[in-house]
Parts: sequence; C-alpha cells; structure tokens
Amino acid sequence: MLLVVFHHHFRPGGVRRVIDLATPHLVAFSGGLFDGVLLAGGEEPDRLWLAGFRERLQDVPVNVLVRPEFGYVSEMSRSQNYAQRLRGAVVDLVNECGHHGGLIWAHNLGLGRNLRLARELSFRCHLGRIPLVLHHHDWWFENRWHHYSAFREPGFRSLSSIARAILPNSWTIRFALINRADARLMAKHFGKRAAWLPNPVERTKPPSIERVRAARRWLAQQLGESAPVWLMPCRLLRRKNIAEALLLVRWLRPEAWLVTTGGASSAEEEGYAKSLAAAAHANRWRLRLGLLQGDLQSNPTVEDLIAASEAVLLTSVQEGFGLAYLEASAAQRPLIARRLPNIGPDLAHFGFRFPYYYNDILIDPALFDWDAEYARQKQLYSYWKGHIPRMASLLMCKPLLLRSGPRPRPVPFSRLTLEAQLEVLAVPPSESWEKCAPLNPFLVRWRKLASAGQLKSAAWPAKADELLGGKAYAAAFLDLVLLPPPLNLKETTSVDAQRDFLRAKLRSENLYPILWQDVL
Repeated sequence: MLLVVFHHHFRPGGVRRVIDLATPHLVAFSGGLFDGVLLAGGEEPDRLWLAGFRERLQDVPVNVLVRPEFGYVSEMSRSQNYAQRLRGAVVDLVNECGHHGGLIWAHNLGLGRNLRLARELSFRCHLGRIPLVLHHHDWWFENRWHHYSAFREPGFRSLSSIARAILPNSWTIRFALINRADARLMAKHFGKRAAWLPNPVERTKPPSIERVRAARRWLAQQLGESAPVWLMPCRLLRRKNIAEALLLVRWLRPEAWLVTTGGASSAEEEGYAKSLAAAAHANRWRLRLGLLQGDLQSNPTVEDLIAASEAVLLTSVQEGFGLAYLEASAAQRPLIARRLPNIGPDLAHFGFRFPYYYNDILIDPALFDWDAEYARQKQLYSYWKGHIPRMASLLMCKPLLLRSGPRPRPVPFSRLTLEAQLEVLAVPPSESWEKCAPLNPFLVRWRKLASAGQLKSAAWPAKADELLGGKAYAAAFLDLVLLPPPLNLKETTSVDAQRDFLRAKLRSENLYPILWQDVL
C-alpha cells in the first residue's frame, strides 16, 4: 500500500517534525502494509531535509508530488480556472493513490488555509473509497479569525460549509487529534473514528561534547561575545509569545541572550517578527531572532543548540501538543515554561514533572498605558466580533482585560497586545522587576537559582518511552485506520462538532489579543 503524506508545505515546524519522526515508524511497524511513500504538497521540500527523510526510510521508495494548488490560498495567485486546476490536482492524487491501493494521511487542513482543497480531497476520497486520515494539529477558530476572510468565497459563506470541509463525515475518513481535550470533543460526535494520537518522541543520545562545544563557539560568533544563551526552539510565531520570554530573561538572567531558532515562515507572521526585531534593535535588547535561518549546512542542529544553551524557554499561549517541552527534557536542559490547560494534563499523563512551570506572569498596570491598551483591545474585540459569523459572535466572550473593566489592575503579560508588551519591555528591567516581583513570588526563587547556575532539568520518565515510542504510535495509527466503517452517518455531525469547538475556543480564557491580526 502507498502511504501518501499530504501537507500544504514541508517547511520547518511542528507538523514536519511529526512527519519526520512518525513516517519511518508507520512503515517499520505496519507489517509490510506500506511499501512506498509519496510526499504531496504545494511546494518542493527542502533538499537536505528530503535527503535525510529518504535515508530514514531506508529501502522504501519516497517520491514527491508538488502541485501549487495544494498550498495556502493566501500565498498563490489564482486565475479564473483555479477551481478546475485544483480539482484536477486532487483527482490526480486520488487516482495515484487508488492505483496503488493507498492511504492519504493529510495534515492540518483544519487550519483552513485552503478550504476548497479540504472539501475536494474529502469528496474525492469518499467517491473513490480511499482511506483518508485527517490529522488536526491546529484550528482556524483558535484566535485565527482572520482566516475567515479567506473563506468568504463561493461555497464558504456559512459556518456549516466550513464545518463540512474540515470535519467531513464519511465512512472513509478518520480523524487524528494530538491532545486529549480535542480528541474527547471529536469522539463525542464521531465516535471511534476520532482518536488521540500524541506526537511521537524520539529520545536520542545527547550530542557529543565536541558538538556541544562547537555549537557554543558558533553561538559566540553569531552573538559577538561568549555569553549565556537561553533558547526558544521555535519559529517566529505570535502564539510563541516571544516577548514574555524576553521579559523573563531580563529579570532572571540579565546577562543572557534570548535566541530563537526559526524565523517567520508565513507572510502573516512577518509584521510580528519585524516589530519585535525593530524594538530589540532600537532598545539594544539581548535578543536574536531566527538564528538558524540561512546556510543550513554550516549551522548546528536544533538539538545541538538546546544542549549548548543554559536554559530553554517556552512561553507559548497556544500549542497543540508541546513537543519542545519533551525535547528540553530529553536534552537534560532546564526548562521554564507556561502551563497550558489543553496539554498540561497530557504531559502529566506521560509522567513529566517540570520544576519551573507557571500559569502566567502578572504585570503591574503602571508599566504600560492602561487606557490606550483598553481602547485598543476594545476596538479589536469589536472588529472581530463583527467580522466572524453571527453564530460564532454570539458565543464569543470578552478577553480577560476587557472583562476586568476600565479600572487598572494587574493583568497577565500574555493577555496584552504586542504594543503593550513592548511598552513593558521598554521599562528598565530593575524598575519592572521591583513592581512585578511581589505579584509573582515564585520568580524570586527562580531568579536566585538562575543567577547561581542551579536551575535543574526535568527527569525523563520511563512511562514516556512506552506511550510516545514509535511502536505505540504506529499501533494507534493502524487501529484508527483499520476500524470498520460506521453503520450510519448523521447529517449534522460536522456542524455539531464545530459548534462545540467554537463554544470551547471562544471562552475568555482562550482569547489572546496578541494573536489577533493587525487590522486597525
């Protein structure tokens, strides 16, 4: 059987990492079920990555199918015959799969970056009786409402049409969810056709002393000095909440540099990246963004940089699985990280106990212009409430700062817009620390440990090897694929499932103005 791995692109990031780790296990533990792999996407994969991927697949042939119509709608020029070209591309893919008796493993179509593609793919798989696994990593309704403007084209003017595109109800389709919270909600509507499939983790040996030393020399060369490095192994995405990591470094380890590995990988993140970089340059903050962009052959690996860093920071406001939490533990590096409600219970289930885990960093309102921030968030909230579908707007709660009212009070840093976050960072760290340390007493202890070089790493639990190993992943995947088809299908299942997701994702605790697109 041919295993078709489908994604809009194969750029560096969490989805590619899952594909990279999981595919060899699916082939190795399938009992010979998969004898070939086809990578299908909207652009050519990175040459070096593809060579390494083929090497990991050993004797199994790996081919590539690139059709621009498989990419993000926002990044392609669409001519009048776009719909026809898209249909032809999907038909070609499904026919190739049907000819070889294949299965399509499609990633992240729930992000909504190409709804016509999602609808066409599920429809053609249904007609051709091709097994289709929709692997959902992210959702359009998680603070990505600006994607809705791309939906407002013929065929996607209602929530129900969107639901049927990203959550199609067909006897040939299965759903893989990367955290239990999403899996439980999906299972409520799709039964066993929706399953929790936590990302696989490959715990390799730490890099050699020589590689770590080489990575440290490379860092010193890039930074212009030999100084402590606190690392964020991530791309430049708003949801990574990078400004909060910088605030923590300035408070806990002022002499350290905050370094991120990846750059912005989509046009919509460019504004955020440029604003951060401009503020860092103007204020001479010890921040370097996207250090691994460029000549990948001479750069150290992410694993080398993690091992060469003094600590790892993960300040995301939104994650689907949190692979970097595990990577820091595997590398035996101290980790300071936000506790996210949707993945925290899963990490605990795997046996992880992180010593420097926090919910939020409270900020004294005197450190930013409260009235301006209140007005800014009020305007953003009104804009989006008026631009998302009416049914969704009725479910949409107010963000935390607006709920607290116009009177200034301490507020989590993560609940501020980027403009307010940069205002806080512009205050001398000694002054902001004096005002905020009493609000965050746990940071006082962490600061003493960091200054003394006594931060500890989280132990890797034996349970994680069992639950997150390649064999367990392949078994769960195959159990999902080989389920017998449902006896009957309910017409409203897709719409009902999306409605429940909207109800959950639009609660106040899940709203982060930093993720709302700059539209004002």
